[in-house]
Amino acid sequence: MVRLRLDIGYDGSDFAGWARQPNQRTVQGVIEDALARMLRLDPPPMLTVAGRTDAGVHAHGQVAHLVVPVAAYSAINGTMPRRLAGLLPPDVRVWRVSIAPEGFDARFSALSRRYVYRVCDNPVGVEPLRRHDVLWHPRPLNLDRMNDAARRLVGENDFAAYCRKREGATTIRELLRYEWARDDRDPHLALATVEADAFCHSMVRALVGAMLMVGDGRREVEWPAEVLAARVRDSGVNVAPAHGLSLEEIRYPGDDSLAKRAQETRRVRTLNATAAAVAPEQPAPAPRQGP
Repeated sequence: MVRLRLDIGYDGSDFAGWARQPNQRTVQGVIEDALARMLRLDPPPMLTVAGRTDAGVHAHGQVAHLVVPVAAYSAINGTMPRRLAGLLPPDVRVWRVSIAPEGFDARFSALSRRYVYRVCDNPVGVEPLRRHDVLWHPRPLNLDRMNDAARRLVGENDFAAYCRKREGATTIRELLRYEWARDDRDPHLALATVEADAFCHSMVRALVGAMLMVGDGRREVEWPAEVLAARVRDSGVNVAPAHGLSLEEIRYPGDDSLAKRAQETRRVRTLNATAAAVAPEQPAPAPRQGP
């Protein structure tokens, strides 16, 4: 068997998200079915992805891996992207296929995921050719206020207030970067760059939704940090629509650190502050191990 890395891009407009679902058109399902035809495998090979995107979310830099028989790969080595181009629909592309380094796991070896959310605050609307990947926000946005508020969320925190919590899953994440900037070519186009070690369900779009309310003056600069500190889902946070969001990049460590990173990521995290709060004479509890 051989493990392969796939670098993928897609327009999420007509997909029900990444993950395969019965009777739904998904990115995973479309790619796996194409791989099965090309490699003559039944059942289709299963993809492990760096980040499961929701319905309507796009990707320029998605990464996945799969394991296939050496014989099946050797028969078409070097021609997989070109062959897949003939099998895949035009709204999804596999840009590169390579043999993964030892210890590589598309999901658990990742250091961070970087997303970009695009918003147009032109009062007359979005450029028609960009309507599928840019949100129209008809109120003017003050990016200085938005960046002031965004900076207060950076760091390792419990983002339960900005996530749809899943049973048994932690909402502790390290937000590495969150900043807003105007596009050099279009003064009405605002870009949010959001990078974290990982994201929980709907986290990026909830963070964007909170900042839009700060940017147009409906909320104060301090409000998003106050919501974060409460650690409970706040009904006042509007989750931004999916179509403005794109997964831009997955970062990985050097080849010699891939397996170690995957092992570290599989641990269920607790906030550093929790351990620091334990009295010196009381040893901090060991973190629970899990997937």
